[in-house]
Amino acid sequence: MRLALRGFEVYNDDEGEQQIVVVLVEGDEQRITKFYNSAMKERPLQARVDNVRSKDYPGDVMPLWQFASIITASQMNKAIPLLLAVKANTDAIPLMKANTDAIPLVLEEIKGLREDIQPGYNRQVQKDIRAIKERLGMS
Repeated sequence: MRLALRGFEVYNDDEGEQQIVVVLVEGDEQRITKFYNSAMKERPLQARVDNVRSKDYPGDVMPLWQFASIITASQMNKAIPLLLAVKANTDAIPLMKANTDAIPLVLEEIKGLREDIQPGYNRQVQKDIRAIKERLGMS
């Protein structure tokens, strides 16, 4: 869409033993070149590309707006069941909230314990440990 191509289609197919991705684009030469260069640089992280071929396609290519509409509907069909499942399970949210309400109180208690430890406390502990070691004959 950012390249304003007139036509665009993409689909998975098989070619012998391999899976392939077929992309059909329609537009002026400059936009098609930009698309090709972009496709070569911006691949999904998990994509494995063994070969890229480019050739003229004599058939019709679906208008970009039509392809975008189909993909949007397809993605919505995938998302709606998930959203319905989430909605059906939202009754657990109050229970989760009740179980987490105590967190701020616990954090305040921990903060209070840390404030009880004064800067000189650690030095006193070290002094006591040295005294105990001396009594036990440890150096």
